[in-house]
Amino acid sequence: MLHLNAVRTSEVLNNAKGQNVAVIGDIMLDRFFWGNVSRISPEAPVPVVELNNETFHLGGAANVAANFKTLGLNPILMGVLGNDNSGRDFIELCKSMNLETSGLYSSSDRPTTVKTRIIANNQHVARVDREINHYISEDIQNFFMNYLENIQNLKAIIFEDYNKGMLPKEFISKVVDYANDNGIIITVDPKQDNFFDYKHVTLFKPNKKEAQNALGYALDTDENIRKAGLELLSRLDCQNVLITLGSMGMMLFQQDGNIFSVPTRARKVADVSGAGDTAIASFTATYIGGGSSSESASVANFASGTVCEQPGVVPIEIPDLLAAIERNGGN
Repeated sequence: MLHLNAVRTSEVLNNAKGQNVAVIGDIMLDRFFWGNVSRISPEAPVPVVELNNETFHLGGAANVAANFKTLGLNPILMGVLGNDNSGRDFIELCKSMNLETSGLYSSSDRPTTVKTRIIANNQHVARVDREINHYISEDIQNFFMNYLENIQNLKAIIFEDYNKGMLPKEFISKVVDYANDNGIIITVDPKQDNFFDYKHVTLFKPNKKEAQNALGYALDTDENIRKAGLELLSRLDCQNVLITLGSMGMMLFQQDGNIFSVPTRARKVADVSGAGDTAIASFTATYIGGGSSSESASVANFASGTVCEQPGVVPIEIPDLLAAIERNGGN
């Protein structure tokens, strides 16, 4: 693809250091119950989990903001919380990581999205979701637009869409128009509902499953993957499309016709959770710092591969990223 080394990566990330990025999307609280199973319930054929510990983590768009923070940028998180205990727990977590919270909107009409995972004997036993998916009101959209327009020296806007209601079509259109009118980078991590509404952006980054579902054909061959990338470039009229392909790496499609295949970089996959969040944050950070699209895709690939080697949802750390690039000879 191209020669990328740790020195060049360090240079572009240093250029991006401290820059303001707005992360707009569905935020959620990840809750984990950790325990052990030694018996089956007499009430039903289900395991009885003896609880040892309970932990909370930032999820959804907030994990993207956490990745920007560890990469040295200044993320400004914009999303809706419920006026409830989970929302307050979420804000406390943000404060513990020095994440800006003034862009969070507290609503009495919907609960904070919470994903509760039950882990027993180091295995995922069950997940319980609490959420409401209806779109935010026009008044809430106006709150976010006014907030966005008052951010000084904004370099990039990242859409993090999880189909939880934060990103209705008309709001997407307003934000994209504002960004393009003001020369602000726009990168997108899409989901199904509004897949084709993210037009005229800097980067559109679906995963393989999302692209297949949206386009209606399998991305099971190199030919079909290339067909999909070119089709998305055309339909969205965007500058770059980056399709993440799991164990097959990534493929980058550029508006000038160049196509780059990026091989996977994870040495030993422990957990793929959060890899997509790390990919879009590291691509955007590199691009802000002056990296080309292909350099940014390569950094994103190294970064997501690195976090996959660790259990749980963890943001990328710059020393780990640079070590991974050095380990692979900078290619």
